[in-house]
Amino acid sequence: MSFAKDKRRRVYDRSSGYCHICHKKLAWKNYGEIEARGAWEIEHSNPKARGGTDALNNLYPACIPCNRSKRTKSTRSARAVYGKTRAPLTREKREKAKMLNSVMYGLGGAVIARMLWPPATLFAGLICMIIGQKRNPDK
Repeated sequence: MSFAKDKRRRVYDRSSGYCHICHKKLAWKNYGEIEARGAWEIEHSNPKARGGTDALNNLYPACIPCNRSKRTKSTRSARAVYGKTRAPLTREKREKAKMLNSVMYGLGGAVIARMLWPPATLFAGLICMIIGQKRNPDK
């Protein structure tokens, strides 16, 4: 099925360009390119065969193998194969989660350093903030 470019972009951005089933990174330019790296398709969370629609809230990006193997299974059972329970975060939610990780890791590192070796409090807090910022909030 063919979708307009603006609808494809909105679907792709719903999960920050990751497959909503296995969380593999997808390539925007490889939409529908079967053998291409990061190739993806629009997947119906509630399959059309089970009454699903083309409404945006039912559409997610999925790598081609996940989309084709899901068929009419539920999204929950398809994600369970990969140990996933939800879709990847949107770009906005991902940035907020990374900021929260950064603050919490930084505070935790500063508190621990303060107890173990007070002169390292600031340095440990900064290092832990960087670690928190780099942590993937989808894992």
